[in-house]
Amino acid sequence: MNRTFHFAALLLLLLPAAVTAAPADAARVEKNYQLSLDQWAQDLRSATTADARAKAWSARPDPATAAKQMWAVISPALRESWTLEPAAWYLGIASSLRSTQPNGSSSLTFAEEIKAIYAAVETYHMQSPPSQAAEPAKLPLLCLALAASDDPRALALLEKIQTHHTDNKVRGVAALAIAMRLKFLGDDPGLMSKRLTLLRAAIIDSAEVEIHGISVAKLAEDELYIIRFLTKGRIAPDLSGMDSGSIPMKLSNNSGKVVVLLYWNSGVPEAAHVLEMANTLTKKFTGKPFAVIGINNDSTASLREMQKQPDLVTFPNFSDPQNQLAHEYRIGVWPLAYVLDGQRKIHYAGPPGSFVEITAAALLEEAQPAGK
Repeated sequence: MNRTFHFAALLLLLLPAAVTAAPADAARVEKNYQLSLDQWAQDLRSATTADARAKAWSARPDPATAAKQMWAVISPALRESWTLEPAAWYLGIASSLRSTQPNGSSSLTFAEEIKAIYAAVETYHMQSPPSQAAEPAKLPLLCLALAASDDPRALALLEKIQTHHTDNKVRGVAALAIAMRLKFLGDDPGLMSKRLTLLRAAIIDSAEVEIHGISVAKLAEDELYIIRFLTKGRIAPDLSGMDSGSIPMKLSNNSGKVVVLLYWNSGVPEAAHVLEMANTLTKKFTGKPFAVIGINNDSTASLREMQKQPDLVTFPNFSDPQNQLAHEYRIGVWPLAYVLDGQRKIHYAGPPGSFVEITAAALLEEAQPAGK
């Protein structure tokens, strides 16, 4: 344990044992944020002019505000097991929020708060609750939240949970989460072998454990499907559906183009950044055999209204409110990007970011005729 992490753990030991926060307070923060997102989506659909749509979009609820509200509730009580579930929700928001530093670099906005959660897990939650019947373990929820994070500290914590937790079922869920996280680190044979070993451990120890109503066995099955059909070098499955205007679309209609396939929705905390990245790529590679194709699971009406707003969504999108196309690619983490070459071979799969542009640019360079 490094000195900084050890200091965070010592601070946690000084937290008061008696706290006024309760699970109902955390549930209220989560519910209010979801209600505000629902109201915002309704306002966006109700806007009838370009100015009204721009105003509605700019009024999108601030995820950082929701994160601060949740932190105020759970931070004094991180030693209590009830905080694990809202902490998982908090990580789902806070782990994707970044702030730009004066030198132009970016860092996690809530890095210290996230560190405190990690320290609390290691300090207080490495053993099962005294009575599993009286209080179901909530650490599996947090394990999957860690799997969705690109914070390198998350992987280290998952490995500690898998190695040291006293409950086999929790260790199995941690193994699943590690396998899910490792798919974004590469596809070399050693990594593939490790992922398969972890998935076997998850099925053996935790097959019947359910997380958000989905069993570990089903989640592991999806990961095995991804290994077989959706890893680097595989030919990505074709997609067929409709856009927000009920016009048919097919991924294979983009044969010969480098495609960034982007799974996104307006509710992800970094929605504005994701759209900015996609629009920038569309503009940068104008005139080249390139396309950004979105798969969006907002309501069709909401997607239609977003596409009406000038310069907000400048690329075509499948409308997928029932998550049928998301299921075809076994999407568990939103947003997610694939970069495909002209034959739909996968060259990148992972969070939207600089690697998407780097990979797309390299493929376009390779596709140029000799001498160009």
